[in-house]
Amino acid sequence: MQTFDAIVVGCGGMGSATLYELARRGLRVLGLEQFAPVHAQGSSHGRTRVIRTAYYEHPAYVPILRRAWERWYDLEQFLGRHLLTECGCLSIGPSGGPLITGVRQAAELHNLAIQSFSREELQRRFPFVVRDGYEGVHETQAGFLMVEDCVRAHLDAAVTHGATLQSEEPVQKWNFANNTFQVETTRGVYQSAKLIVTAGAWATKLLADIGVPLSVMRQVMCWFNPKEPTRFRRDRFPVFLYEAPHGEYYGVPMIDPHGVKLSRHYGEREVPTPDQMNWATTALDEFNVRLFMNEYLPGEFGRCNAMQACMYTLTPDRHFVIDKHPKNPHLILAGGFSGHGFKFASVVGEILADLTTRGSTDLTIDLFRANRFVGLL
Repeated sequence: MQTFDAIVVGCGGMGSATLYELARRGLRVLGLEQFAPVHAQGSSHGRTRVIRTAYYEHPAYVPILRRAWERWYDLEQFLGRHLLTECGCLSIGPSGGPLITGVRQAAELHNLAIQSFSREELQRRFPFVVRDGYEGVHETQAGFLMVEDCVRAHLDAAVTHGATLQSEEPVQKWNFANNTFQVETTRGVYQSAKLIVTAGAWATKLLADIGVPLSVMRQVMCWFNPKEPTRFRRDRFPVFLYEAPHGEYYGVPMIDPHGVKLSRHYGEREVPTPDQMNWATTALDEFNVRLFMNEYLPGEFGRCNAMQACMYTLTPDRHFVIDKHPKNPHLILAGGFSGHGFKFASVVGEILADLTTRGSTDLTIDLFRANRFVGLL
């Protein structure tokens, strides 16, 4: 039986970063992934992920985001790969609505650079149709990450530092006795002093006893062919969030022949486990995004070049869970990233390594404690 200092279960966005952070600290660490590395059956695929800093979801995210930017830059420097592209983020929504209010609150509390646009200014400068009573806020510290490249980079950096990565090896069960975990997979049994579970939507199964009521939501990313591609270059067209009456949508500029990435954020049916996930995309998925395009970006796009499904793993309040297991501090959990977590992967790996090696972290993670859900089950 092979023995490690720590085992990481699930090596997607968060697990790959954790594997790297533990390995660079000199731990003997094993990463177990049930699929092939950098797969498309979870939440860390689809070419790009938005990164922004004036975080409307809660101002407490901002200091953690600042550290995430630093760790992404460090990873780029270590491997010599380009992973993060700076590009402003434009948020459009009703005056006084949660999106605009939240961005301004985060910017004010943390002294972030933003620029406000009236409805008329937005329509002069950008291709959007903007409703009466709507306005925009543009932040400069934003951009997008090449998501598959980021996962691959963390895995490669982890192996460079001595980590063991074993893919296509699902975990079947584990037990804890005499201060040691025994983890049984389809190919063997391993033991370690610490266990870190970063299994994404699959944590709904693996951590049913954690007391966190997770659910899974299918989301579809679409890439559309613009009729005038130069209008959607990243120097002219920013990453955007648009709070429409029928839902929130987001987009990423055209950075290659795949087209402009557009998708709805939330709004689909929640299911208990990833087993009920439908990975096939249909004309209805395209239609749901075209409803937004036809109203707010009319006449700008032609055919849909591609669609791809992914999963959100949701908590009831849409904030993360990053914590030690309430009954076993040797078991560390990160999950429920609720469709806005990937940008944090670089720093989540660092936080989980802190919790694993010294039981605490210098970053404030009170918002992410698992016990906040007590009484909801």
